[in-house]
Formats: sequence, structure tokens, C-alpha cells
Amino acid sequence: MKANLIPAIILIALGVLLLANNLVPNFRVWEMLLDWWPLVLVALGINMLVKKT
Repeated sequence: MKANLIPAIILIALGVLLLANNLVPNFRVWEMLLDWWPLVLVALGINMLVKKT
């Protein structure tokens, strides 16, 4: 069950971002993703560390 948690959270977050992009006129999802993409790498690294222990 834990293995499905990370992809599920990613899909939910992506859905919320895309919905906000449609509903909020000044919300630019693609600009935000371009600024915050390194956070995905950090999250994946932390996930790999937690899985090893």
C-alpha cells in the first residue's frame, strides 16, 4: 500500500494544480512548475532514503 501512496499524491497534486489553473484567472501552473521542478527531485530522493531504511 505504501508503494502506491507517492504516485497517488503526485496525481492528486497535479489534478489540483490543473484545476486551479482553470478556475483562478491569475494562476499560471506552467510557470509555477518551471520554478518548482527541483522539489520533485528532492521528494524522490527523500522517498528513496526512506524506502532503504
